[in-house]
Amino acid sequence: MRRFSGFLVLLVIVLVNLGVWWLMNRPHSDVAWHGEISSISFSPYRKDDDALTDREPPPESIDRDLALVAPVVKSIRLYNAKPMTQTIPAMAARYGLKVTVGAWLSGALADPNLHLDKQPSQMNPDELKAYQVQMRDLTANEEEINGVIRMVRENPNIERVIVGNETILTGQTTVPQLIRYIRQVKAKVSVPVSTAEPASVWLSHPELAREVDFIALHILPYWEGIPAESAVDFVFGEYNNLVRIYPDKHVMLAEVGWPSAGKARQQAEPSVINQALFLRRFLNRATEEGVDYNVIEAFDQPWKKAFEWSVGTHWGVWDADRNPKFSMVEPVLEMKHWPIQAIAATILALAPVMWFLYNWNHLRTRGKIFFAALVQGAASLVIWTMSVPMIRDFAPSAELMYSVLLPAQLILLVVVLIAGYELTELTWARQLRRSFTPETSPQPTRFPKVSLHLPCYNEPPEMVKLTLDSLAALDYPNFEVLVLDNNTRDPEVWKPVQEYCSKLGERFRFYHLGKWPGAKAGALNFALTQTDPDAEVIGVIDSDYQVSTDWLKVLVPYFENPKVGWVQAPQDHREWELDLFKEFINWEYAGFFDIGMVARNEDNAIIQHGTMTLIRRQALEETGKWAEWTIVEDAELGLRLLENGYESVYLSHRFGHGLTPDNFTAYKKQRFRWAYGACQILKGHWRSLIPFRDTGLTASQKYHFITGWLPWFADAFYVMFTVLSVFWTFGLVLAPRTFDFPLAIFVMPTVGVFIAKMIHHQFLYSTRVKCNWRQRIGSAVVGMGLTYYIGRAMWQGVFTKTIPFLRTPKCEDKAAWTAGFMMASEETVLMLSQWICAAMILIAKGWHDLDARIWALVLAVQSIPYLAALSTAMISALPTEGLMRRIQAKAAARNKTPLAPTAAE
Repeated sequence: MRRFSGFLVLLVIVLVNLGVWWLMNRPHSDVAWHGEISSISFSPYRKDDDALTDREPPPESIDRDLALVAPVVKSIRLYNAKPMTQTIPAMAARYGLKVTVGAWLSGALADPNLHLDKQPSQMNPDELKAYQVQMRDLTANEEEINGVIRMVRENPNIERVIVGNETILTGQTTVPQLIRYIRQVKAKVSVPVSTAEPASVWLSHPELAREVDFIALHILPYWEGIPAESAVDFVFGEYNNLVRIYPDKHVMLAEVGWPSAGKARQQAEPSVINQALFLRRFLNRATEEGVDYNVIEAFDQPWKKAFEWSVGTHWGVWDADRNPKFSMVEPVLEMKHWPIQAIAATILALAPVMWFLYNWNHLRTRGKIFFAALVQGAASLVIWTMSVPMIRDFAPSAELMYSVLLPAQLILLVVVLIAGYELTELTWARQLRRSFTPETSPQPTRFPKVSLHLPCYNEPPEMVKLTLDSLAALDYPNFEVLVLDNNTRDPEVWKPVQEYCSKLGERFRFYHLGKWPGAKAGALNFALTQTDPDAEVIGVIDSDYQVSTDWLKVLVPYFENPKVGWVQAPQDHREWELDLFKEFINWEYAGFFDIGMVARNEDNAIIQHGTMTLIRRQALEETGKWAEWTIVEDAELGLRLLENGYESVYLSHRFGHGLTPDNFTAYKKQRFRWAYGACQILKGHWRSLIPFRDTGLTASQKYHFITGWLPWFADAFYVMFTVLSVFWTFGLVLAPRTFDFPLAIFVMPTVGVFIAKMIHHQFLYSTRVKCNWRQRIGSAVVGMGLTYYIGRAMWQGVFTKTIPFLRTPKCEDKAAWTAGFMMASEETVLMLSQWICAAMILIAKGWHDLDARIWALVLAVQSIPYLAALSTAMISALPTEGLMRRIQAKAAARNKTPLAPTAAE
């Protein structure tokens, strides 16, 4: 029955996936166009051609292009009088096509280094270069003028001439200079002559309008940021306004069109559907109103990418391969090949979903549907992402963004899947497969000797004494305690502990290790040499922990199973109730032990922790003792024991409570050590984690050890992306021709993943961790505040071998306000950089620019972990006991429970 339900889930997921792809790619219908296009811009360059380098198509290619457009257009427009172009009118005549020809004019008048009032001998190098460019352009202009005159005289199908293309708008010529060129052509030809400019130029220069035989008007609503739905009205509004101002001049819409791809400009969105919608509506209305027009353009022109980015390459009615992009009559599809994409997404998700459904019989149907849908959604997003260009408007830096953003998005998707796996396992499992509790622990048949090792380094003596008292009270008949004080220099710190051990009796032995190598691992290895030969179990406990009396009595019996290598109890904490910072970090720790460790325990893949842990002595010594090459010797040992076939046992019951770090600096240094150590372990054990190889680890164990640390690598990429986004924002503002906005599909997942992580955190905390809403939010804030330091640790761990062991200070004084701020100074700089960049981009691009708003949103979201770090640091510096007492008083009044005592009490 469960297999059948899995099949039904698979079928539903496949059908829903295909349905979603269909919904996203439904055909769009609009008014049809059945006539001929009056005129269209004709540029015969193909994918391998380039007008900028004179790499031109052969005559037979041009002829095929003319044959392609002739059935649907009446006339074509040419823009220059190059030798190749001069052959086109005669070829067009064979297909009955009329021609509007053009002379391409250029100049360096916009160059600030051009000084025509100086002699060349008086110019500096930059001025001389600008002068030479201007002289070359003037010569080329004369060749263009002569060429267009020759074309008109030799080809009777030429019906008008356009001298220059937006040369006033771009500053290539002056108005008087352009008028001289127009007069020069008019004197030699008998067809109407004009120049092509947008409405603003015609309105600003009535003297230019007086010189031309007709007004060649360019109206491209995309460049004005007009949405496609209202673009046709905009065109006719501009057109009719110019007709009203120049009633005695014939007005031709010399360029009108819409791009099918590229970067959105304000509210103007390039797409095939929008291009079809615009052209169909325009052509019908232009015909109804008798407007003279020329559509830009016949074919997509890839060579224009160099100066107009990708949006300039996508104005063609046909694509660069000469395929029509859409029908003028039938419904239009944005992505014609969406069925292939949908099938590809289905196939990509099929294998993992089938494996998941086959192996997870212990899940309820809702859990199967949730995770299968999550995998399918991720697969569809990957296929969708790879089917569109990463930067829709090409910039020279596209390759850099692609190399950064695509891997980053894939990592984010994997992180979401990892979180989804954990949520599914812990929420919809019918029952936990490996659940260990004190109530179900084995009954002891004997009491093997336990050697408890307590390493100390510069710890407050009174704190250590409390730990020793709790060990002395253990309800277990056969144990010893070895206290290992390593590298503490001040005798006033370690001697009181030595004296106290002597008072506790022969079970307690104290060792002061002076300049001892290997940090904590070195001290623990020394302890093994001093351990009673009869001891079968080694216990490790931190010097700040106070254990419950039944710790050993409950956990040691698990070692009667010879496969058990170690038994782990959670780290937990005390004396946090009257300190807001400590309360938040206490529950952040609790989340890992109540959620992450429980999930890992299901697959015998827990992380060993260096306190509240019991280890089979034989397993420890046979597998190489404590590793002194890593600063996380506990986690490394746990992985090594699993590689050697041992099993672990994890009880989420609390058997001991230690002290939390006292401030944000201590808290993040501790996490830095864990993250850096994870890199050390991965570099030392990577061969054991290779999939599909017999390395002693199961596939599930490999999964947990790889994916368990992957979110920390995601933090590393997060920090890198934060830095890159600052660099990118300055590029967008200062060098917009080189830098452009990444596609929203690549930057919005940053926001989506942030939201997904918050939902995952809040949901699992509400179901698995016994804390209130304030503590759930606080734990999320302090956890986020570690993002920068974890990311920094991961990068440092990748590129370095080792760092000194970082002790986590306990029982220290509160930091002052200034010190509190300094604890998060680096994070604050990153936070402010994101805010400043968001303001810069909105000021530079304007609120109306959708890409600018999206980028500013991403920058704002990216700043949240750094804001969380600053908030956590300041909370850790504040005296919050009064606040906590008021909160507890209100809670006590509601629940009628006593208040928490102070430390003094």
